[in-house]
Amino acid sequence: MKPITILGSTGSIGTQTLDIVRNHPSLFRVVGLAAGNNISLLAEQIKEFKPEIVAIRNPGKLLELKEAIAGVSPQPILLGGEAAIEEVAAYGDAETVVTGIVGCAGLLPTIAAIKAKKNIALANKETLIAGAPVVLPLVKEHGVKLLPADSEHSAIFQCLQGVPPGGLKRIILTASGGAFRDLPVEALKHVTVADALKHPNWSMGQKITIDSATLMNKGLEVIEAHFLFSLDYDHIDIVIHPQSIVHSLVELQDTSVLAQLGWADMRLPLLYALSYPERIATDWKPLDLVAVGSLTFRAPDHQKYPCMKLAYAAGRAGGSMPAVLNAANEEAVALFLQERIGFLDIPRLIEEACESFVGQNKSNPSLEEILWADRWARRFVQQQVSVSA
Repeated sequence: MKPITILGSTGSIGTQTLDIVRNHPSLFRVVGLAAGNNISLLAEQIKEFKPEIVAIRNPGKLLELKEAIAGVSPQPILLGGEAAIEEVAAYGDAETVVTGIVGCAGLLPTIAAIKAKKNIALANKETLIAGAPVVLPLVKEHGVKLLPADSEHSAIFQCLQGVPPGGLKRIILTASGGAFRDLPVEALKHVTVADALKHPNWSMGQKITIDSATLMNKGLEVIEAHFLFSLDYDHIDIVIHPQSIVHSLVELQDTSVLAQLGWADMRLPLLYALSYPERIATDWKPLDLVAVGSLTFRAPDHQKYPCMKLAYAAGRAGGSMPAVLNAANEEAVALFLQERIGFLDIPRLIEEACESFVGQNKSNPSLEEILWADRWARRFVQQQVSVSA
């Protein structure tokens, strides 16, 4: 039984990971769980999976959680607060830590896990986008594996198995196009939060669903792919693929193109990250290409989705700029979800933040400088909105 810890256990990634554990109880054992504020779901997870240690971000909810699991034996260690998430990440004999926390909040717990020599099943793309200058050297120093657990980068990783060093020429990331893929650009000024949350293919958390609607999720994935697969930005492309069956492709030096296909189910990349290099038999519905019928592809509309170019620019700028891009996006998306700004204000605020940060960008930032850049970008976006309110 492989011991694992799950950060963000009550979110989309966490619940799907636990579904894998539930269906393969002889293969995986849960050591630790960390969650945000969903006490009722976390309590049910504790009762079912009997973790040794549990953390909740809001320490004010600890008493409520303790009461909710009063009948559980043995009782897990219960902790509260941001630092507690890091403690869970580094705890015990867990071999792999699944990083399902949304946003830059996942960076410090991931670093804690790496320093404790845990392999990382990376479902939190912001860890590399903001923290790659620090995270990648730590991965090398501590000799751990950094395995992609999101569908696109897992697809690339799977396609590269057996490809010799230097064989990769180009990465092609597929994008569903999000909630507004068939909406004309002039209609975007009128869209609502409810409209943006209607993803046509995937069931995800609110933040990533909005990122899918702006296509910032794909821009962030470009930066992540650059760091994961050591490929320059000129050789990482995005293509709109409405069916979400081809999860990404690689072009090799001889022009051969390999793709990974499957239904839109996050459990598959999660299972591969947990079981790599093994392939675990499942009873999941197999892909039926006849039922799919057709697969279509088209170029992304950069006028409609300006966030993509912002991400490429931030990635090429390097240093702390991807952290600024990511933090500005997180703040802008949160403000949109609160209905304090419009949909088109998201890319505008991100662009203003990145342009204002140019003179302060550090080429090889420390962890402290990355965290400072993150805070700077969040303050900048909030100030811009306060001034215009």
